[in-house]
Amino acid sequence: MGIVPLERALQLAADVDLDLVEVAPMARPPVCKLMDFGKYKYESALKAREARRNQQQTVIKEMKLRPKIDAHDYETKKGHVVRFLRAGDKVKVTIMFRGREQSRPELGYRLLRRLSEEVTELGFVEAAPKQDGRNMIMVLAPHRATKVAASDAKVASAEAKATASAEAKTAAAAARATHRDSGNGGAPAPSADTASVAAVADGVGQ
Repeated sequence: MGIVPLERALQLAADVDLDLVEVAPMARPPVCKLMDFGKYKYESALKAREARRNQQQTVIKEMKLRPKIDAHDYETKKGHVVRFLRAGDKVKVTIMFRGREQSRPELGYRLLRRLSEEVTELGFVEAAPKQDGRNMIMVLAPHRATKVAASDAKVASAEAKATASAEAKTAAAAARATHRDSGNGGAPAPSADTASVAAVADGVGQ
């Protein structure tokens, strides 16, 4: 569409009920595109969500406990495990035995069983408790639904940041245009308030 005054570009977007999105703010003049930003965000979210689901990246967090852990510390540790599972991560839970505690492995089994039962809504036991020297290890993994929810939350957070950034840029551009126009007695300043409107999306201008 070529170089047009910013106000004209905003009017063009309003006329066809689209958004004027700045795609190259560092260019001189800035490059903008007319598009349905809501539709663009939705399609981008679908692609990002699918890409995340196809990724085989696995993060394993670790939580260490003592067999005779007190109630307050246990709840704190369990809270971390819950947070890790909700984030879609696996958790390696290690019970550390010292001295005579090594002769009481059932303490570790009971503690790990209790923990797995209390987080069963978020995850499952991927690797059953197993003695490894002075330690006993169990691995918890998030349910598929939990993992998908965590992925969707990350995508939503990224979308919100992108939307806020785009809205801030649009507001700043409009404010600059208003300030420059008022400084010129209402007369537009072509060199400062122009935007290069790129290919128009959604059939506009076709």
